[in-house]
Amino acid sequence: MVGTAHADQGESPSPSSGAGQTQSTDSDTAEDTVINTAPPREPEEQVTEIPAEAVDDEPTYTGKPTPGDAPNGPDCGAPQSVYRAKTRDGEYHKGVGPTNANHNGTSRTARSTFTSEVTGEVGVAIQGELETSVNRLLATIKAKFNVTVTAKLTAKLGNSIAVDTPPHRTTHAKYGVYRLKHTGVSYVIHSNCTTTPEKKVVSYSPYRVGWNLWES
Repeated sequence: MVGTAHADQGESPSPSSGAGQTQSTDSDTAEDTVINTAPPREPEEQVTEIPAEAVDDEPTYTGKPTPGDAPNGPDCGAPQSVYRAKTRDGEYHKGVGPTNANHNGTSRTARSTFTSEVTGEVGVAIQGELETSVNRLLATIKAKFNVTVTAKLTAKLGNSIAVDTPPHRTTHAKYGVYRLKHTGVSYVIHSNCTTTPEKKVVSYSPYRVGWNLWES
């Protein structure tokens, strides 16, 4: 993404970092934008990014028992794959394209403008053994927490944002997708109503597109 800086009241800003030129097609207002004091959090776990075309895939059931193993016992029908969401654990930002920065070397506030240089998709990331499809996981999260999460979101080329950079400070900007972290459990209900052990599943689901900004 491209960054430029303009100091108020005639001051000349220090050179800004940023390469290439991009025409802005959309812009975000910075009036309500949060300027953080540190870069965005990264997932603590080793996660697997799920391709958008795989979110409907159901794991192959290979467990026991199968129908007929316990003819005199309870019958729960066909095996059922289950995901239960338990906790919501905040927002995490996944950038699309490079991180940029503008340093204000003047004694007055400068206006820094950043523009995204690339278009990219961000999908769901999973850690753990999910016994059902990603779309079922998303539906469960929506129902339990009343949030809108989706299988993928696209951060587009040409989005721009302008923010104030205080004197002798650097504003950093990363454009991308915010994902909500949730923790839950997944298991299988067998045909005779017994279940497999619950397995912890951590997920990061696309929530909204936006900038992440911080100062140093």
